[in-house]
Amino acid sequence: MQTFTFYASDDKLMNRGNYVQQKISGNKVNEAACDIAREVANEGDALVAGGVSQTPSYLSNKSETLVKAIFRKQLDVFVKKNVDFLIAEYFEHVEEAEWAVHVMKESGKAVAATLCIGPEGDMAGVSAGDCAVRLVKAGADIVGVNCHFDPATCLKTVKLMKEGLEAAKLKAHLMVQPLAFHTPDCSKQGFIDLPEFPFALEPRIATRWDMHKYARNAYDLGIRYIGGCCGFEPYHIRAIAEELATERGFLPAGSEKHDAWGTCLAMHTKPWVRARAQRAYWEKMLPATGLPYSPSFSKPDSWGVTKGDEVLIQQVEVTSNDQLKEMFEKQKRFAGIVA
Repeated sequence: MQTFTFYASDDKLMNRGNYVQQKISGNKVNEAACDIAREVANEGDALVAGGVSQTPSYLSNKSETLVKAIFRKQLDVFVKKNVDFLIAEYFEHVEEAEWAVHVMKESGKAVAATLCIGPEGDMAGVSAGDCAVRLVKAGADIVGVNCHFDPATCLKTVKLMKEGLEAAKLKAHLMVQPLAFHTPDCSKQGFIDLPEFPFALEPRIATRWDMHKYARNAYDLGIRYIGGCCGFEPYHIRAIAEELATERGFLPAGSEKHDAWGTCLAMHTKPWVRARAQRAYWEKMLPATGLPYSPSFSKPDSWGVTKGDEVLIQQVEVTSNDQLKEMFEKQKRFAGIVA
């Protein structure tokens, strides 16, 4: 059970009009997240992981000392609440992830580190394989990727990370938590570049059958920490658990409410629906969107903006109308270039 502390660093909680740091405090947010996670974990004798993620301060070119101090404030809460292990997740730059791992290892607890990168590597041009090597050398016990890309793309990236570790003769457990959206048209920065992000992604949602395939491929690749990120629903997670029921030794809760692979359709009134009561049918299914004017692929907003760019610099003040107008104009220019 992971604490809901994603983007809960002090600098993020006061960035661009966010009032949480001032009115509530990051310390209270992180403490409450730990308490809630532990309460739920105790219902099923589960572990609790405290998590940190990339910071506005790093993207604003702040120093290693300052960024590490931000991570350490969250770590202090995790140690106080005695979480079972730690996760440094959602990092676009391996350098910042290394800093996070250095801090997390001060606790003496196991540390997982995941980057939100694709097969092209991180935003600074470090390859996926080299990213994995650097994370393990920094002290990470588990390495992998999360978010930004779909299951198939994430597995390609983890495969490259695994190969990098093998070439360097290093060992670590592997982890993957992809999107539940199909993103074959993403650019290097992933789904946040898609014009549908974040409020029109639903037509891209993966099916439960896609998740069966993802879980099997992940397991066969040697990954043992298999989960999901944005877009995942309970039925997606259940599909993962059901696909790996033999390996895990039991079925997940809720499986008794349906038959595997749609075989319950044998009870259906319509004969053509009864004919779908088989795994072979659903494994080969290519769902339509039902959107007659919807393109198969989008044109990503590839602005090429990353650490150190002026538009990523942190500010406490709410984004002004003038700043928004500037972004709107940039969007028009980039759209014109793409077209």
